[in-house]
Amino acid sequence: MSQQDHHDVRKTVRDSYATIATEGGNSGCCAPTANGASACCGTPDDAEVPTAAEMSAFWGYSDEDMAQVPDGANLGLGCGNPQAIAEMKPGETVIDLGAGAGFDAFLAAGKVGADGHVIGIDMTHEMLAKARGNATKGGYQNVEFRLGEIEYLPVADDTADVIISNCVINLSPNKPQVLREAFRVLKPGGRLAVSDVVATAEFPDDIKNDDHLLSGCVTGASMVDELRTWLEDAGFANVLIDVKEESRAGIADWAPGRGIENYVVSAIITGEKPGGGCCGGGTC
Repeated sequence: MSQQDHHDVRKTVRDSYATIATEGGNSGCCAPTANGASACCGTPDDAEVPTAAEMSAFWGYSDEDMAQVPDGANLGLGCGNPQAIAEMKPGETVIDLGAGAGFDAFLAAGKVGADGHVIGIDMTHEMLAKARGNATKGGYQNVEFRLGEIEYLPVADDTADVIISNCVINLSPNKPQVLREAFRVLKPGGRLAVSDVVATAEFPDDIKNDDHLLSGCVTGASMVDELRTWLEDAGFANVLIDVKEESRAGIADWAPGRGIENYVVSAIITGEKPGGGCCGGGTC
């Protein structure tokens, strides 16, 4: 993919999520706009669009999780729950790739505590403003949000104990670079804990060429073997890609009637940066 193609993909994604931040909506694909109309990807006008809370509940977040964060932080944009696999500990530093309005960053802040630190990264100005406003509203002292692309993280080497991300890496036009950057900013012994979509079959042309389905976390998905190779080439050890077949039911709601659930599935993706001694990247 050329640099111009990379730019075009980023612009498509940035424009879509800027709209969600400013007009409302709960999915890069099936986003109800401010006037209540559905922005689904070629789906019928009367298709029912799940709420952010319904989507998050499907992906494993509890009512307690959703009640912990400021109103407007949960946009229902995920495809899993990285909180459940990251095993965050008090005092750790966490980086959230593609933090959006701050939902996962705020939940992580509660787990790492006052002595911990959470850095949310997002490339969309409008989403960043929303996240910072939510941080102020919630009184978070241990969370910050930085503007940046996940291919070029505005973070120093060996900073994080944990990197989390929820259905964002698939949006990148240069996923190997994202994974190299994640490896760079992790401390030795640090860990990657990501929920994302992976492809299980080749996309037909009507799906492959739909820009809404790119920003809707569908057509940017990589095949499992390809993703595993990129992770290992970046330096990650103990790589695990755990495909969740049951997730297809939730993915179908992203674009009702389009059959996208036949081509992508949610997966838990984990890996470790070698080193760190007996304590790993965490606090002894």
